[in-house]
Amino acid sequence: MDRGRLEAFSDGVIAIIITIMVLELKVPHGEDLTALSPLFPVFLSYVISFIILGIYWNNHHHLFQVVERINGHVLWANLHLLFWLSLIPFVTGWTGENHFASLPVAMYGVVLFFAAIAYTILSITLISHHGAGSTLAIAIGKDIKGKVSLGIYALGILLSFVNSWLGFSLYVLVAIIWFLPDRRIEKVL
Repeated sequence: MDRGRLEAFSDGVIAIIITIMVLELKVPHGEDLTALSPLFPVFLSYVISFIILGIYWNNHHHLFQVVERINGHVLWANLHLLFWLSLIPFVTGWTGENHFASLPVAMYGVVLFFAAIAYTILSITLISHHGAGSTLAIAIGKDIKGKVSLGIYALGILLSFVNSWLGFSLYVLVAIIWFLPDRRIEKVL
């Protein structure tokens, strides 16, 4: 199978997810800067989610630069990732509208945690399809960065019930870790 259709479909789904998020931003009632103040939590959650989706899009693109072929398992693993990413607009809105309350922030983290698991499954499925000695397998290696990210997400979920801003800041930390494209893949290219 050609990977081009999978990449184009994934690009389209991520674009739609971002569009849904931006359409949820409401225009303030008022003409001065004070009218924007109540919207700050909504806007902040949108910005972070936009960056996270951008990171997934960017790393998905880099991942598929070393992919030579795909199969049905890869298609399903990719759909699994897109499912979790499609929930980001919901938890983004819930978090922002409720001013970063504990449960919405924890659920935001749950969605990010499962999106990270889905990305890991996609990587493992691709490596399985290409072989342990493939360029992709060499590039991914032991995926320490991915495993550390899962741990940080899990800790962030738990800490959200203690202090929601602390939990949310750990999600931002994972975004910072992944902000630059995955250099492991760039190195083998």
